[in-house]
Amino acid sequence: MSGKAGEIRLEEDGKRRVRADAQRNLDALLSAALAVFTTSGVDAPVREIAEKAGVGVGTLYRHFPQRSDLIIAVFRQEVDACADAATSLAARHEPGEALALWMHRYADFIAAKRGLGAALHSGDPAYDVLPGYFKDRLVPALQMLLETAAAAGAIRQGFDATDLLRAAAVLASPSQDREPDHGRRMVGLLVDGLRYGANPSA
Repeated sequence: MSGKAGEIRLEEDGKRRVRADAQRNLDALLSAALAVFTTSGVDAPVREIAEKAGVGVGTLYRHFPQRSDLIIAVFRQEVDACADAATSLAARHEPGEALALWMHRYADFIAAKRGLGAALHSGDPAYDVLPGYFKDRLVPALQMLLETAAAAGAIRQGFDATDLLRAAAVLASPSQDREPDHGRRMVGLLVDGLRYGANPSA
């Protein structure tokens, strides 16, 4: 009986180690892919991504059989991180400051998406799910911050999260003739506009 229990424990421990190793490899691949896509574009050699992640090319293909699988996973991870930051910032800062910090976080996300842009707008049906995912995750996150800030009198009432996401994306979109922090400055001006006419005593 004890022998069987020991075998089961060993098997479970082995599975846990495999899962932990696989998760580490997956995390490393997503991090490396984002860095490579941002600097070299989504057509960069997969070997470059694998080497940066410290894994073999075979490991990359086991997780992501198609390049589009990897691009989608990177995009989803970045959207999730940006959306989750709204709750974290709201818990640690005053409503107006939380909103401003999140908008700058979103501007950074848009700037980092430069390497993904060509693929996302390529017309490839593999990416058709991404606009909906972007909207479903980020609109509620920003809407929560807007409503909380408006209730605190930090901004005016009535702003639409979808409109602001679009406006900030245009302002933060990278361009070769702009300084690196240009997008952040423009989004900062947008946030200042939300504050104009607010009633802090409301």
